[in-house]
Amino acid sequence: MFAIEITEAGGPEVLRWNEVPDPTVGAGEVLIKVAATAVNRADVMQRRGLYPPPPGASDIPGLECSGVIAAVGDPNPGGWQVGDRVCALLAGGGYAEYVAVPAGQVLPIPDGLGFIEAAGLVEVAATVWSNLVTVAGLTAGQTVLIHGGAGGIGTMAIQVAAALGATVAVTAGSARGLELCEQLGARILVNYREEDFVERIAQETSGRGVEVILDVMGAKYLSRNISALADGGHLVVIGMQGGVKAELDLGSLMAKRASVTATALRSRPVEGPGSKSEIISQLREHLWDKVAAGEVLPIVGAQIPLADAADGHRLMESGDAPGGKIVLTADASARMEP
Repeated sequence: MFAIEITEAGGPEVLRWNEVPDPTVGAGEVLIKVAATAVNRADVMQRRGLYPPPPGASDIPGLECSGVIAAVGDPNPGGWQVGDRVCALLAGGGYAEYVAVPAGQVLPIPDGLGFIEAAGLVEVAATVWSNLVTVAGLTAGQTVLIHGGAGGIGTMAIQVAAALGATVAVTAGSARGLELCEQLGARILVNYREEDFVERIAQETSGRGVEVILDVMGAKYLSRNISALADGGHLVVIGMQGGVKAELDLGSLMAKRASVTATALRSRPVEGPGSKSEIISQLREHLWDKVAAGEVLPIVGAQIPLADAADGHRLMESGDAPGGKIVLTADASARMEP
């Protein structure tokens, strides 16, 4: 098969469309013929040499995909059949024509979605649900601040939070991005290039702050995020776009009886408490009906052929990417799906 390989750590030019050995399907796995995958920030970090895959995972980037099951291993715990239309959460290997994945990390494509939309669904849905609901315990009536609201994770987080009955505040860097966030259900819109989100949150909440913050920036926003938290609030850090190291003011944190949690999805185990399979099961039980009903949908901002994955990385790093996910199509017929 052909796949995108990272030939060395560096810029987008190190991504090459090369012939590689076909993956083999093991016990409890399924083999998926990939129709499409998506660009995630973790892929960019891996390409730069900053985020190696976990032990045993494929060196090929790509943390999610959509496609058709081409083979099933023995045993087959999910009861999957050859020909099933599926999407999957991966530890790596999505930028390829075929990928093997544990059956517990596979989901049926929700009714009404094609391969393009499904390719950008699972990773963001798993990230958002596990962090907003399982970790932070977001409930109706609370207010949540979502940084990077116009991105792939942000656009999903807005919809999930709104569906739960929370009031959604977002930051984004353009009027176009904020307009998209508003269309998806955000009510407090902050252009971080023009105003201080801490001051705006204080104004909008009468000084109370927000109960939950979902943050992709990391070090750069740490102290300001704590300032924006309400008493008993919960900051969940899921990215490090703004740096890795920062000083934590424990006094401010303790005064608010607040908490900070840093999480990662890729390194979670396949099975067991807190595992990828457990999160996928939660998505199927609690979120998939909402996706099929059109209440929560993946937002696709761009489509690029998989062989040109470098262009997808350049678009993500340019700062000019349209809102939503950048999808890479491995199969030309995916573009024709409903």
